[in-house]
Amino acid sequence: AGLLAREGHAVTVFGSDPICARRIEPLIAAGKIAFADGDVLALPFRDQQFDTVVSVRLLPHCIQWPSLVGEMCRVARRRVIVDYPLDSGLNRVAPFLFAAKKRMEGNTRTWLNFSHAQVAAEFERRSFRLVRRVGQFIMPMVLHRIAGSSIFSRMIEAPARAAGLTRRFGTPVIAAFDRA
Repeated sequence: AGLLAREGHAVTVFGSDPICARRIEPLIAAGKIAFADGDVLALPFRDQQFDTVVSVRLLPHCIQWPSLVGEMCRVARRRVIVDYPLDSGLNRVAPFLFAAKKRMEGNTRTWLNFSHAQVAAEFERRSFRLVRRVGQFIMPMVLHRIAGSSIFSRMIEAPARAAGLTRRFGTPVIAAFDRA
């Protein structure tokens, strides 16, 4: 959000609770970012109020994710960008490893994995079409979180990225959907 605001974009951050504003308080106080909170399944914005809606690390934690997609599409004039973990590779066994992951990370929440087709179909139902999809990581996210180092993450991801594997097979995926 801060980067987008520094680039001159009008940015509104929406959180499920007022506490979500804490990390961006200086930007809110400076008038660089607007903040609103409430129910993510009933956004307090008018239809097509925003050019682009960006949702990061939210979709997989929302049991009613189709309703969330519907709300994002409703308030987006042109584009919705989301990320989601794939239901392939190591993510297929993730439910069996959840207890160990939670012990290592401490604050892990349950999440849903998705297929590309499943997510695309939900957006298509709302007249949005996929325009771009890019994988983020090849190595499991738990390794990146435990290391807590962007240098380490870049180093262990570099071979797969250079070989083009991350773009194609990486997870989570960042996907952009445009209004048809």
